[in-house]
Amino acid sequence: MRKVLSLVCLALILLVPQVVVAEEAPLPLKAQEKIEIALYGEALSGGLIERLGKVEKDLFGRELPGSISERQSGLLNFIEKGTLGNPSMLFKLSVAEWAVNHKISPKKPASSRIDDLETLLEGKPQVDKPLAMRLERMLSLLFPEPVKWVEVELPANNVFKVAFTETIRPSEAKKGDQVELTLAQDLIVDGSLVAPVGSMVLAEIDSVKPPRSFGRPSEINFAFKHLVPLGPEVIPVFMGDEAIASNKKDKTMAIAAGTSVVGLIALGPVGLAGGFFVKGNAKEIPAGTAVYIETSQAMTVHAWPVPPGLEGMIKEAEGLPGTDENATDEEGSLSEGGDVDEQED
Repeated sequence: MRKVLSLVCLALILLVPQVVVAEEAPLPLKAQEKIEIALYGEALSGGLIERLGKVEKDLFGRELPGSISERQSGLLNFIEKGTLGNPSMLFKLSVAEWAVNHKISPKKPASSRIDDLETLLEGKPQVDKPLAMRLERMLSLLFPEPVKWVEVELPANNVFKVAFTETIRPSEAKKGDQVELTLAQDLIVDGSLVAPVGSMVLAEIDSVKPPRSFGRPSEINFAFKHLVPLGPEVIPVFMGDEAIASNKKDKTMAIAAGTSVVGLIALGPVGLAGGFFVKGNAKEIPAGTAVYIETSQAMTVHAWPVPPGLEGMIKEAEGLPGTDENATDEEGSLSEGGDVDEQED
């Protein structure tokens, strides 16, 4: 079995077929750093050829033939992008994590994620074996069939819940600061997993008004940029009318979302800015604070068709807040014009 898995992994690298997402090839040093950060969480030291050989040995147990650019291109396809016939290593790793933990850890390097999974499944990591073979072995233990992907049509205005990963303080935040959120519910289309709980959502602070006199609330506008799903695509997101309605109807939300959309952001994929307002006696948006956002356009994405035996894992994640027409805003929400209701201050 070890020989078979090694040959399969080797073939994936050597063939370097057409990738799903075409983009300009990075320079050799940049490409090497990208590969190393995905695998180890940091760039290695030493010469380029030495570093490339280490990555190949760690992944496949041997160095591969070809030019530096061919080898790096094959590694990037294998790790991040996948091919028309096979999901990427990161896609498969996230599927395995979701099946075991019902969430993924995309901020961790792939090598650490594999170590953690092996520890959960077998008591300790198999550090003396190639990473690609170790992952394939775990997949064979978890699923009766090889992990494949399918193309699904993700609709526009698909609403889902996300949560802030760090505390945001209006007194410290600055325009242009990058903000990370994580998906708080599985994103499912036609029974296929597009993005599991824990998937990263990226945003940027578009504007800040710090706390003002007489208890008037601080104001932060976030420009939501994109969701990073299982597949190689990125999914543009924003806070539109559907998400705003969900925020207003869900009484468990810790903050109130704006009732108007502020406009196109200048950076990144298509996205819109939505206002969050913190009451005058509140000094921060705590880590873990949840909010609803939505997809800004329809697009084709790669997803994992969830086997019948695991469908029960996604049932609790489906569904949005109730549609009670009598629902009212929480104290401190925005007025319909998009401005803070000064009479509530």
